[in-house]
Amino acid sequence: MVTTSAAAVLPRLQEIRRATEQLIAGLQPEDLCLQGMPDASPAKWHLAHTTWFFEEFLLSQLEGYDCADSRWRYLFNSYYESVGERHARPERGLLTRPSIAEVLAWRQRVTAALMAELDHLPAALVELGLQHEQQHQELLLMDLLDGFSRNPLEPEAIAEPEADYEASWANPKPGGWRNVEGGLVEIGLDPASGHFHFDNEAPRHRVWLEPFAISQRLVSNAEYAAFIADGGYKRADLWMSEGWALVQDRGWQAPRYWRGEWEFSLAGRRPRHPDAPVRHISWFEADAYARWAGARLPEEAEWELAATSGQLAQVFGCLWQWTGSPYRPYPGFAPAAGAIGEYNGKFMSSQFVLRGSCFLTPAGHERLSYRNFYPPHSRWMASGIRLAKGVQP
Repeated sequence: MVTTSAAAVLPRLQEIRRATEQLIAGLQPEDLCLQGMPDASPAKWHLAHTTWFFEEFLLSQLEGYDCADSRWRYLFNSYYESVGERHARPERGLLTRPSIAEVLAWRQRVTAALMAELDHLPAALVELGLQHEQQHQELLLMDLLDGFSRNPLEPEAIAEPEADYEASWANPKPGGWRNVEGGLVEIGLDPASGHFHFDNEAPRHRVWLEPFAISQRLVSNAEYAAFIADGGYKRADLWMSEGWALVQDRGWQAPRYWRGEWEFSLAGRRPRHPDAPVRHISWFEADAYARWAGARLPEEAEWELAATSGQLAQVFGCLWQWTGSPYRPYPGFAPAAGAIGEYNGKFMSSQFVLRGSCFLTPAGHERLSYRNFYPPHSRWMASGIRLAKGVQP
């Protein structure tokens, strides 16, 4: 991980901590405990957890620092087994206490302590905490979208992200395919590169790729609607067995937030534009669409190689893009020592990699080597589809 001076980190620390709090500025206290499903978390929990992270892994190591109520350590630990027991994730919405006022006061105290002690804190861990908080800014928004979508009133949560989404595809480049020669290529990041990266992005290593073609832009709503009209959700031959079972069990007939000719968003119900990239798609849906279209999902090495060229549209700031690659460690991967080593490595099973970033991703948090990951049934995230196919050399 990159190390930087305290003077350089201070403005980012202030900006990122403030940005998280600004996300809830227009919400009501009742909104902040909303948990629509077990995979999501309330906004208040995200605010508290990102504060717990700094206190647990940095400030608590300082002599004389007075930690918050020790019970909060149990409430706001996410999945760090080596730290201790934790409150059950599906029940985070039951935590009406501590109040949001108490959580915000805690945040201010922790931020002030971080600012005062930056020179005495491990720079790499401070940077990890900031990157972690940016991840939770995105998670907070997508969890809000899920929760608000379950309200028959179809309320607006936050309008600004929807404007960012519209800007991400407003002037789309022509479609079509870009041919890539393949060969022996390198992907990933060198841990000694000086650039920040999560441990799952390293080490840099070689991969052999056969020649392939990759779509210049993401699949649109109109294109996906054609898949539906052709019986896409009714044809077992297009689906993986597990995905087909989900279609039958959950009654999937369209992307997560489609409502007839409309779709639900953080800005409430909005007209669905045919040229906009289809969003909130599971891996199973993306894979079935690709098969219907006579293509496939790109492997993550193909995606990284093609995106590096700068010739693809909608790489960043639009939608995360599913790949055909299971989430597995790179050759030579080594998790960090201690509890921080639980950050990524222990999830390297039963998940698929997504690349790029989305309209909910904080500016500056994206990079070509970033490996996002989710189980294949997940579709409340801002995910879309880019296609690939093999070509003759």
